[in-house]
Amino acid sequence: MRNRFQQGTLQKIRGAWVARYRQDGKRRAQILGQISQMTKSEAPAKLAALVAPVNAKRREVSEKTSFGDFVRDVYLPFYRRKWKRSTAMTNEDRLAHHLTSQFDPCPLGSFDRDKLQAFLDGKSQTLSFSRVDHMRWDLKQIFDMAVAEGNLQRSPATSLFTPRQCRRASVRVMTMEEVRLMFRVLEVRERLIAKLVILAGKVRASD
Repeated sequence: MRNRFQQGTLQKIRGAWVARYRQDGKRRAQILGQISQMTKSEAPAKLAALVAPVNAKRREVSEKTSFGDFVRDVYLPFYRRKWKRSTAMTNEDRLAHHLTSQFDPCPLGSFDRDKLQAFLDGKSQTLSFSRVDHMRWDLKQIFDMAVAEGNLQRSPATSLFTPRQCRRASVRVMTMEEVRLMFRVLEVRERLIAKLVILAGKVRASD
């Protein structure tokens, strides 16, 4: 399911510029003009004009590809080769539960930035910052790939952000009394390791 746009190629054959390109899955060749009557800059321009309507038709068809079909047929088969098994299981579960369940039939060309941001805003009401941030990244990666594959001219997910109202995981910090107690109960070796960890953490946090 590749929809990359083509540029075509130029060849000099028997004193003429010949354009070669593909249309409707078939190879085409067309004489653009005699080399003696056409400059090197005019020939590429005529080639670009020749393939422009072919690319426009392909773009129109590509933008109608559904979100679900693109994820299943293009995105997942490619990224499964990169992800570890545990990562793949987590990512595919998140995609199925939150993204394809919501957008499966929607054509890729029907998305815009506001629609996707509204989706993330809605998820932020019930899900954690980490979960929503992962979905933001999923959307960016999916639509970046749709652009790379030629399904879209530009990605609607480029400017998405994770809403600040998302719930963040609480982080517990030890009190000074708890730190002193830990130092008292540890043996010398473990106490040294604990001090290095705590002091290094303080320095890093203050940088």
